[in-house]
Amino acid sequence: MNTSENNFEIDDQPLEERVNNRSQPPKSHAFTEFISSNWAPSNHQIPNRAEVADFAAKRRRAISLKFPGERLVLPAGPLKVRSNDTDYRFRPHSAFAHQTGLGTDHEPDAVLIFEPVEEGAGDNGSNHEVTLYFRPLAGRDTEQFYSDPRYGEFWIGPRPTLAEIEAEYGVKCKDLSELEVAITKNAGNKALGGVQIRLVRNVDLNIDALVDTSRYNTGVDLEQADATDAVLTEALSEARLVKDAVEIDNLRRSVASTVEGFENVIRALPRAVAHRRGERVIEGAFFTKAREEGNDLGYDTIAACGNNATVLHWIQNTGAVEEGKLVLLDAGVEDDTLYTADITRTFPVNGKFSEVQAKAYQAVLDAADAAFKAAVPGNKFRDVHAAAMNVLASRLEDWGLLPVSAEVALSDEGGQHRRWMPHGTSHHLGLDVHDCAQAKKDLYLDGTIEAGMVFTIEPGLYFKEEDLSIPEELRGIGIRLEDDVLITEAGNENLSAALPRTVEEIEQWMAELAQ
Repeated sequence: MNTSENNFEIDDQPLEERVNNRSQPPKSHAFTEFISSNWAPSNHQIPNRAEVADFAAKRRRAISLKFPGERLVLPAGPLKVRSNDTDYRFRPHSAFAHQTGLGTDHEPDAVLIFEPVEEGAGDNGSNHEVTLYFRPLAGRDTEQFYSDPRYGEFWIGPRPTLAEIEAEYGVKCKDLSELEVAITKNAGNKALGGVQIRLVRNVDLNIDALVDTSRYNTGVDLEQADATDAVLTEALSEARLVKDAVEIDNLRRSVASTVEGFENVIRALPRAVAHRRGERVIEGAFFTKAREEGNDLGYDTIAACGNNATVLHWIQNTGAVEEGKLVLLDAGVEDDTLYTADITRTFPVNGKFSEVQAKAYQAVLDAADAAFKAAVPGNKFRDVHAAAMNVLASRLEDWGLLPVSAEVALSDEGGQHRRWMPHGTSHHLGLDVHDCAQAKKDLYLDGTIEAGMVFTIEPGLYFKEEDLSIPEELRGIGIRLEDDVLITEAGNENLSAALPRTVEEIEQWMAELAQ
């Protein structure tokens, strides 16, 4: 023990090692020998090739063809500390998950490397040979097996081997210890004969630092390199605009689980009404289904009663659930494949809409139906929003709420109707609840709708209690109706159609589940 000149005691043990003090690990050679012996052989078997493997290979080929001669670096991301020495459940970055097909908790610290080869000479006729680098299983004869609470099998259970991942997902695998060389070898200024690196940034800060150091040491302009990296991120996001068959199956599963979660909530309403924080009861009822059937929530649940439903991103969920008011539930189950649903329903606590509530709800339903009619191949993505806004502006004009005509409100110089519907009507859906968010505007907002796209349709009306511009009877009413929509060659399919949408259907649904 040392003492500084300020009389503070300084322990020789590094800070990062102190979190393990609570475990009081034995240090003796006798313990090491004993704990490493007399274990049954590991029951590792080479799995069958996963259905997603061939689809992921096609996705990698599409990205490879866009960046010939360049090294592409896609990190999964590290474990993230929640508090002190406990981590959040791991979820890989969506670009990594899409390009590998890996779901659930695969694989912290892993990195997917696209290594350039002669054009057309790579995997599946691509321009790259692709390798997944990750930390393999630590054998029971290693110290890590019993001593490492973050990665040791004794603490967290068995992990897949390199051979298992390679066989199941159809991508070559190597030990993570080889990663640094794989990223930095021959890297440098392309004009001087070096291999240009493109990196998905802000996923793993250690990988960011490694690539930036390599660039600095080889004379690569860092600002220009950041712009180069952004193009890769953009391309990976745009690659998910049209879903393949296995992605659509994943979304169907997540939607089906979400429907069951909504049913759980309706059954839990009496308990929610009786609890001082009934919104938390609703949140918990849905979360139970998310963990039972999927990996997790796709996003924090919005369980909002009364005026809380007018707060667009209300996730505190601390309010009471009161008779006579509406509940807005916006929730989605993330499937084990990491694809998420995103569904909203608004329903009366007592099972019956009042006349005013039903009038407002019908306006939102009519707007959603109009949006569905616009959500067909060949139309623009922005046409879906415009169709919904036409209905809502007209209805608000009929009710005398607009200070101008609906026509003026809908013009570029207007927008008054957006006071009560401030968000967009649709967003793409997939591995992220707001999927493809880095895509170029002309492919997303101004893009043409294509078969295989999946997006939401979610108009709403939000009348805040403190809004003095509206009649008192409307104040405190927040309504949103959100469905997940698959675009087909013939039009569209409502993936969430199993949940009721009309006033009458919702009332009947609630009555049946209450029995």
